[in-house]
Amino acid sequence: MNTVLLDRNLALEAVRVTEIAAIASSFHMGRGDEKAADQAAVNAMRDFLNELDVNGKVVIGEGERDKAPMLYIGETIGKGEVKVDIALDPLEGTTITAQGGENALSVLAIGEEGSFLHAPDIYMKKIAYGYKYENLEINIDDEPTKIIKEFSKYSKIRNENIVVCILDRPRHKELISQVRSTGARIKLIPDGDVSAVIATSIDESGIDLYMGTGGSPEGVLAAAALRCMGGKIYSKLIYDNDDSFERAKKMGVLDKNQVFETNDLAKGDVMFSATGVTDGTLLKGVRIKNDSAHTHSVVMRSQTNTVRYIKAKHNLNIKMYRSYFK
Repeated sequence: MNTVLLDRNLALEAVRVTEIAAIASSFHMGRGDEKAADQAAVNAMRDFLNELDVNGKVVIGEGERDKAPMLYIGETIGKGEVKVDIALDPLEGTTITAQGGENALSVLAIGEEGSFLHAPDIYMKKIAYGYKYENLEINIDDEPTKIIKEFSKYSKIRNENIVVCILDRPRHKELISQVRSTGARIKLIPDGDVSAVIATSIDESGIDLYMGTGGSPEGVLAAAALRCMGGKIYSKLIYDNDDSFERAKKMGVLDKNQVFETNDLAKGDVMFSATGVTDGTLLKGVRIKNDSAHTHSVVMRSQTNTVRYIKAKHNLNIKMYRSYFK
């Protein structure tokens, strides 16, 4: 394990990476082209990652090598010697961005070597709640009705005042029905479960619980954020077939029924950076005004539990920006 601490200078450099990816993808906001928005973010993020003074390995990226030409799992980035693991999503919410919706982010997490769970890009069942309740222990395999009952008892929030965030997907029909049967309220979101998990630890968000299935990369990224700001996530990988489990075994996951908690997904010294692409619960989206771009970002460190919000103005006439905005 690399014991070199991730310093505050690297944290600020991480923000530069998510800022450029967010700005690049924001030019495609509302234009209906998901692939163009995602590719713009990938190109910009990759270029700026390669300027970091680290020897980084992508462990959570755009996909496995045979399916992703850039920022694939296993790709090395940076120009330094300190070995770190990289987890990223250049554009979390491609559909959101293409449609001009809310809560799209550019996300990056950096950790000591071995910090992040290596897992294939498959579905993951997740339950998360905020820092105020992180000592509550639940069983992810319990019925949603029981989990909400236990959460209500521990938090002293009446069922009818609990708000559960769930991805709006057909696969969640039964989950939604069970949650509603308890009297709890639901906030359905079209995409963006990284920001939804983080929202459970933001007092002003109005979200108490996150429940449902989403991508495993998003689970790792969300766990990295919760390591920095407090909160808890329980998760289990969902295997649709034997091939997906074989891929997981090659990455070190040997138990099909293993439950991964926050520290299993992201351990050690980690930092997390996100920049808003479109307006959301966590961050404001990119604002383009003439030849400048205004960004809103957050950067966090697990070592200090510091959470910094950064507003920045970028001159788009500078050469390093112009190539991404053609």
